[in-house]
Amino acid sequence: MADHNESSEDLAPTQTAGYKPPEKKTVAELAQLDAQDESLRKWKESLGLKTEAAGPVDDPRKVVVLSLGMESPGRPDVSVDLSTADAIAKLKDQQMTIKEGVEYRLKVKFKVQHDVVSGLKYLHVVKRKGIRVDKMEEMLGSYGPAAEPYEKKFLTEEAPSGMLARGHYEVKSKFVDDDGTSHLEWSWSFDIKKEWD
Repeated sequence: MADHNESSEDLAPTQTAGYKPPEKKTVAELAQLDAQDESLRKWKESLGLKTEAAGPVDDPRKVVVLSLGMESPGRPDVSVDLSTADAIAKLKDQQMTIKEGVEYRLKVKFKVQHDVVSGLKYLHVVKRKGIRVDKMEEMLGSYGPAAEPYEKKFLTEEAPSGMLARGHYEVKSKFVDDDGTSHLEWSWSFDIKKEWD
């Protein structure tokens, strides 16, 4: 139980001093805001506010994370399916390999349905032999419901290298928004090796 609490704290997003999340408004309320205000109109367009893209009635999720991928120069992209509980359960048996010292970047593909999501963030904590070695927090932004998925690419990073860096790593990842709603949380792992598999 203590490990679960520690994990929850590890995956808690940082709070910006003085930041207050915007007042919650539905898509219908946002659509009715003053159409004469040009900056407001552009903001609504940037959120992709379209009431016809509300999402299926039998799927109440506001954010549907479809996949998490990795790009590395000279290599085919790697992508893991996160769209269903079955796909996420299979990740425990999959092993991702990263070659030491390479540049890579993560990317995520997701859909927003039913309502606006404000301040969506991706967080992950990486542990090796139970000790935290890295924490990432990436702001994805605010989005309105849309029929087409959104894709966000993260900043490029460099994998650690050297004999001490090689080995097995456990990762806990989470998507959370300004309201504190956790949209998806899952575990996965990767190995850092001398060469790609």
